[in-house]
Amino acid sequence: MTLSLEERLNQILPRVTSSDFLESKGLGNEIGFWIFDYPPERELDVRDFVSGTVLPALAKQAPPLRTAAVNLLSLVTDLLEERKLLDKAIEMQTGKGDDSTLAALRSVLKEDKLAQKIATQFDVPNLDLLIITGVGAVYPMLRTHTLLSALHPIMGKTPLLMFFPGRYDGHSLRLFNTLVEDHYYRAFRLVPENT
Repeated sequence: MTLSLEERLNQILPRVTSSDFLESKGLGNEIGFWIFDYPPERELDVRDFVSGTVLPALAKQAPPLRTAAVNLLSLVTDLLEERKLLDKAIEMQTGKGDDSTLAALRSVLKEDKLAQKIATQFDVPNLDLLIITGVGAVYPMLRTHTLLSALHPIMGKTPLLMFFPGRYDGHSLRLFNTLVEDHYYRAFRLVPENT
């Protein structure tokens, strides 16, 4: 049976609040990295569900789950503002185009630096769950598989859930269902389409 997006969304909370999920049980010594993939054209629906349903419900758990949500676009924007590069990047993009701007920002926006920023911004070892959103908004500035790899040594036993606008088949990530696949096999699909 194929599940609709709404049916899949409604399974998020029961899954992420289960003790098996929170304790990464049954993963065969793999780190608890999870991906909720969805059709890119449903971005606004998923965004609304995460902010309006998932995050408030997690805060109301008894006891409350210690959860942090990272929007990658906000993370990138904050980093550029801290380095006083945001206005310069916007000017460069307007004047020289995307490719020149991306090349100039590459050293600042390396995925390992962003992973470290997440680690300093949140007390990751004491979280019950880290949620990552905004994946599509930061393309092509960031590569999802590289960021996930950079987060592996940082996360420890804390589960990570990434909302991904595209397709994840357990072996590779295909952003927007059209871009070339990035091979990444260390995450699990949170809610498969077929039961």
